[in-house]
Amino acid sequence: MSDIAVQGTPERGITGRCDGGERSRGRVVRAWVGLAVLVGLTVPLAVASPAAAYDDPAHAYVTNIDDDTVSVIDTKTNAVTTTIPVGDYPIGVAITPKGGRAYVADNRGDSVSVIDTRTNTVTTTIPVGDGPFNVAITPKGDRAYVTNFAADSVSVIDTRTNTVTTTIPVGDGPFDVAVTPEGDRAYVTNDLDDTLSVIDTKTNTVTTTIPSGGDGPGHLAITPNGQRIYVTNASSDNVSVISTRTNAVITTVPAGDLPNGVGITPNGQRAYVTNLNSGTVSVIDTKTNAVTTTIPVGTWPRGVAFTPKGDRAYIANQLDNTVSVIDTRTNAVTTTIPVGDAPNGVAITPRTVAKPNSPNSSTSS
Repeated sequence: MSDIAVQGTPERGITGRCDGGERSRGRVVRAWVGLAVLVGLTVPLAVASPAAAYDDPAHAYVTNIDDDTVSVIDTKTNAVTTTIPVGDYPIGVAITPKGGRAYVADNRGDSVSVIDTRTNTVTTTIPVGDGPFNVAITPKGDRAYVTNFAADSVSVIDTRTNTVTTTIPVGDGPFDVAVTPEGDRAYVTNDLDDTLSVIDTKTNTVTTTIPSGGDGPGHLAITPNGQRIYVTNASSDNVSVISTRTNAVITTVPAGDLPNGVGITPNGQRAYVTNLNSGTVSVIDTKTNAVTTTIPVGTWPRGVAFTPKGDRAYIANQLDNTVSVIDTRTNAVTTTIPVGDAPNGVAITPRTVAKPNSPNSSTSS
């Protein structure tokens, strides 16, 4: 490793489109050299298969930024079942509430790839803004919100038509986005001005801007009850806890070196924070807002996601090309799964997923 400006990370020193040529964050962090670039993929829109519920294990979808693919992990066997080609430099990924589709932000392709999780194929590619990083989907599954880092905007996608219906100006360097459980607000971290934009999802306008409480806000997660937001501040090595009632910082929690990803268990009791330079995960008790344990994982850990029951956390380790699986009861790594080149984002489907060509089907996804 060497001290260089990072391409394709949510830390200071990257560029908006991760191509080393524009919108530099102007800060240097530890990183690795040599990012391959492949051609983005555009696939014509296909009609979704009819959907019916069936007993199926959840699947983890992991974006691999350097080989332009998504690895699909069966969480029952912890084996990669398929690898899906997507667009150029995939980073963020989100899955619709019923599990029928995955939306992948293709950073250098300025697009979002839509994966049918029944067939694990890309059905369409949606043009968005400049340098998309992350995606969040509303609880109803009717809209996807995409942060465009280099455009200082958020694209709103109608998931029924897979078209952008509006573009919302936000702060400087929008990185991550999360929607409240009620679906009434979307929160966006603006990495370059250390703020969060609050979007009213009914009007798709920014209603207020909140100081993040730290330097270099990146990922964020909202508790299941919708009362608090946990935001990683990479350059401050801490996590801000924000009240959604007052839109103010309640406290900050010290984390590891360069905190990056954050996820909250389905029961809302703990937040798991990946620390890039430490190669660890900090576990925060959301009642006391104190770190209760630190878990060693792989090198350069990024995205985090939980199984539907919350008994396991899946951590993408970018420099190991692996995913660490943590047993959340013991907070120990139980297995390590090889995936693609430079894994970044992780999202996990609900336990019940639509099966293609099933009887008694519907079209909901």
